[in-house]
Amino acid sequence: MTENETRALLVAHAASLFQRGYSVGSAGNISVKLEDGYLITPTNSSLGRLDPARLSKLDLGFHHVGGDKPSKEVFMHRAFYMARPTAMAVVHLHSTMATAIACLPNVNEANPIPPLTPYFVMRVGRTMPIVPYYRPGDAAMEPAIRAAARDARAVLLANHGPVVSGRSLSDAVYAAEELEEAAKLFLLLRGTSPRLLTTPQVDDLLKTFG
Repeated sequence: MTENETRALLVAHAASLFQRGYSVGSAGNISVKLEDGYLITPTNSSLGRLDPARLSKLDLGFHHVGGDKPSKEVFMHRAFYMARPTAMAVVHLHSTMATAIACLPNVNEANPIPPLTPYFVMRVGRTMPIVPYYRPGDAAMEPAIRAAARDARAVLLANHGPVVSGRSLSDAVYAAEELEEAAKLFLLLRGTSPRLLTTPQVDDLLKTFG
């Protein structure tokens, strides 16, 4: 895929997420790795109204080299790319149900959403920890995200929202969507005793689908 094709795909995915309420206003940001650097959504931009030509471009050292000024949360994306060499894209949203879980006080912070469906396991993985609260834009959260991302494809930022990585741009977007659906199920079933996938079933899914 050429850089221009990647730009167009990022804008299309972002618009779809915005139109379905996964982000509002100027919330959320998306990045994708290129051969010579990264594309990331500009600061204070709406995912629903991006211009492919104005996407921020960073070099391989995450320095701004083109387009509009990048998101103030570049460090959040860098944490994932540095922790996960296979990550080719990162999606950060303020999607309602996932963010709701990130606000709950009495959940398992090491892995708040249990394995309810195979698709959640296939897209998001075995674990998804909650990273402690930091002020939005505070680069001090980078080490915490990086540490959590070493063993997880996605994290929830406490009282903030999800950050999800993927082996491609589409993979990261689909994982973010699946996470929101799993969060809905978790909240619907909270207080009940749902049937969960067993450890052997989770192992089989990860062995089969990676």
